Amino acid sequence: MTTSTIEQNPLLFGHDKRTGIVAIEPVGHFVRIFFRTEGRVHFHDEVFHPFILVNDPELLSGCRASCSIQKLSGDNFYNYMLRYDSWSDCLSARDFLTASTGKKYSSPTAPYLFLPDLSHQYMLVTGTTLFKGMDFSELRCLALDIETACADGYEFSNPDRAEDRIISIALKSSNGEELVLRGDQLSEAELLLALNSHIHNADPDVITGHNIFKFDLDYINRRAQKHNITLTWGRNASPPHITKNARWNIAEKTIEYPRWDLYGRHIIDTWFLVQLYDVAGRNLESHGLKGVARHFSFASESRTYLDGDQISSTFQSDPEQLYRYNLDDTRETLSLFNLLGYPWFLQSRIFPYSFQNCLVRGNATRINALFLREYLRQGHSIPSRTGESAPFEGGYADLLCPGVVNPIIHCDVASLYPSLMLTYRTAPQQETLGLFLPMLAELRNFRLTAKQLARTSDTEEKRRHFDSLQQIFKILINSFYGFLGAARHNFSDPAAAAEVTRLGRVTIRNMMEMLTAEGAYPVEVDTDGIYFKPPDSCKTEGDAAELVSRISKGLPEGIDVELDGRYSSMFAYKAKNYALLSYNGDIVIKGSSLRSRAEKPYLRDFMKDTVERLLTGRGDTVDKLFEDYCIKLRSRTLDVAWVARNETLGESPENYRERVQSGMRNRSAAFEIALVSNKEYRAGDQIRYYIAGSGKGAPAHKQCRPISAFDPQHPDINISYYIDKLRHILKRFEPFLPKEPTLFDLY
Repeated sequence: MTTSTIEQNPLLFGHDKRTGIVAIEPVGHFVRIFFRTEGRVHFHDEVFHPFILVNDPELLSGCRASCSIQKLSGDNFYNYMLRYDSWSDCLSARDFLTASTGKKYSSPTAPYLFLPDLSHQYMLVTGTTLFKGMDFSELRCLALDIETACADGYEFSNPDRAEDRIISIALKSSNGEELVLRGDQLSEAELLLALNSHIHNADPDVITGHNIFKFDLDYINRRAQKHNITLTWGRNASPPHITKNARWNIAEKTIEYPRWDLYGRHIIDTWFLVQLYDVAGRNLESHGLKGVARHFSFASESRTYLDGDQISSTFQSDPEQLYRYNLDDTRETLSLFNLLGYPWFLQSRIFPYSFQNCLVRGNATRINALFLREYLRQGHSIPSRTGESAPFEGGYADLLCPGVVNPIIHCDVASLYPSLMLTYRTAPQQETLGLFLPMLAELRNFRLTAKQLARTSDTEEKRRHFDSLQQIFKILINSFYGFLGAARHNFSDPAAAAEVTRLGRVTIRNMMEMLTAEGAYPVEVDTDGIYFKPPDSCKTEGDAAELVSRISKGLPEGIDVELDGRYSSMFAYKAKNYALLSYNGDIVIKGSSLRSRAEKPYLRDFMKDTVERLLTGRGDTVDKLFEDYCIKLRSRTLDVAWVARNETLGESPENYRERVQSGMRNRSAAFEIALVSNKEYRAGDQIRYYIAGSGKGAPAHKQCRPISAFDPQHPDINISYYIDKLRHILKRFEPFLPKEPTLFDLY
């Protein structure tokens, strides 16, 4: 199996087989297709008539924008397609419908369906996707990073201060070319003009950077405005289109950022890639570039490191060191893009979105687009959107035996929810063409084949390729259940999702009964798997595999249970929060109760050390560990970063202030710092701070200080406050620590 053979499935990859397409953009009455051949980018234009779907063409009675009307087959709600000569006519019709129906196009109850991205419309109607037939190495990528001066007396650079100029711009291309535009040789205006020229000459398909939207691009734009310089970065030399308050929802977070769109190119923020990666794994201690580079082991031993407050002084005293540091940032950024961007490059071959948009669209939205594409290809009517739905019971998760248990075996059902949907033929009721289950089955087959090839291919490069591929299909397969339960989509069905979770709970309980009958003891259950203490007769990996095989054979055909791991011991704290000790000594910690990036480092360290002692049978040393931490906290040489908290702003500081004043929320330390800072903070930004003064009950929002305000010569860390927090953590573990023997135990 190769990528090219997989792409023969038009249901997943679209019916248009053209290869090498790197971007699709509107141009007048046409759509411009950019494609890369033999290392160069060419383009051609195609006529395209944008569309709106309606339930009744009479809704447009009185609208001046003329259109053709196509009756769609089937009995679904949106059964007419209106095609317009131009995008401007389509927008006029949209505005007319908004006014006449009183419903915006984003409303799930709107009697019309309008898609606001012309390129997305084109890809839906034609079955076109990006990057078909291309290797990832053929994609031309340019990593960008800037360094900025900061005026004396301020903590952060501010693009609105004249003296806080850009002093270095580092660029690294995927073809190996490296360049640093130096602020000691060029004025800031000359730097920006040189950057324009380099982007034009390099002609990248992708511009990437770490936190590039919130910092680098925003800073470049505001400094360019001061010099009246137009940033001609588009493939047609057009300036960027900037959406100042774009929002991106990921897991439980909403991130605000100033989005850039470049004509004919894509901007990929590696900080976004890190967020997407960590949603599933949640194993990153930091989302910063340096921490992530160390985590993935591509940080060079010769890498130059500078603290933020050293940038300006280093530029004055040792500019060469600053330029090495700047260039090292781009090297790590490009390595990060190559690692985490590859799966999204592959997904852009499947979904009818640009590379940039593929990242920020939710799983349910992307899967809904697959059905839209095929329904439109067949000229079939589209169901109405489901709107809001009543909540339903989720998967079965429970902690049956808290504390330390050993040994431990973990078994889980391979792709539980997709397997249940295929076994019990559960599909959305309004998906009348019957595409849901065949598409899901095909994806599962692809994934299983790719997973096998990831183990058996003859080269490391092939194994990595197929492993990335199988991970993509795994995500897509599992997203089909989430798509079912997501409201506001045309083909979702929350009632069907509720039935899938019910079947999942029944399946897991059946597995628990079979394990108990075998003499095993279930410890922790989490939706699709069970951690259990095996019977005494189960001593080897072969014994474990045989036991799990018997459990699998006791379930309906198509529901396969796999042996997922054997562990020396497990600390089960509470449901979905546990730690595992492997036989080679590695420790895996799951759940925010036992690890949290937002928590202070010293508390994270204490929890990690305590968990290690519990797993290795040294729970009786935890009290001594607590004493050692208290001694370190009282030390006047304490590093403030060890006790500082890193907090993400969940809303804008302005919204926070309004909600506090109206009594809708309590005061927060991070927001109080943001309000008095000279830096412009947005939702999604992070702030590190510590608590000063004295008194363990000190209100954090009154005694908080930004970490940059700490003076090691006059330390003002609130030691009693931090020791009290440490004591609270210790109390959480006390039920699991060895007890001192009593008279009843001794006699």
